[in-house]
Amino acid sequence: MAISRRAAMTMALAAPLTMRAAQATPAAESVLSDIIQRTEEQAAAFMAGDMMRWASLIRLDDDFTLMQPFGGPASHGFDGSPERLAELARFFRNGGGKLEVEKSYSSDELIVLVMIERQHGEVGGLPDQDWSLRVTQVYRRHGSDWRLAHRHADPLVGKIGLEQAAVLARGA
Repeated sequence: MAISRRAAMTMALAAPLTMRAAQATPAAESVLSDIIQRTEEQAAAFMAGDMMRWASLIRLDDDFTLMQPFGGPASHGFDGSPERLAELARFFRNGGGKLEVEKSYSSDELIVLVMIERQHGEVGGLPDQDWSLRVTQVYRRHGSDWRLAHRHADPLVGKIGLEQAAVLARGA
């Protein structure tokens, strides 16, 4: 079977990229490990209501987007004012958590973590309970720093049936 010249050139150009992506350097593995550790610390600090620590662990990118676990449209940017952080600290209290990283992807410019945040806490005045979330986070490199550019979180850690999914899809 003959391969077109264009297909052959595409394969030749893609091969080094595929090989480079498959060979993680110790430095890249160290960066990924650091991001995972700080992400876990950040999730635990958030559920504990320690917003000053949360804000110090990983900076949010200027064009940060959030798909909130409570649903609704994506939010853009983040109000990191002392007043907003104090409001969040009152809403999320006395909790903690751990990460289960399902998959990670990294390149020179982006890191993607697909994970379960196994967490608990008092949220919105409710008693301490499980608040585990399915989460995808995208980090973007800025010089030697990595910033959180996107977070998508939902509470569907446990499987639900079609009827329950349909109720949620209708917004009920």
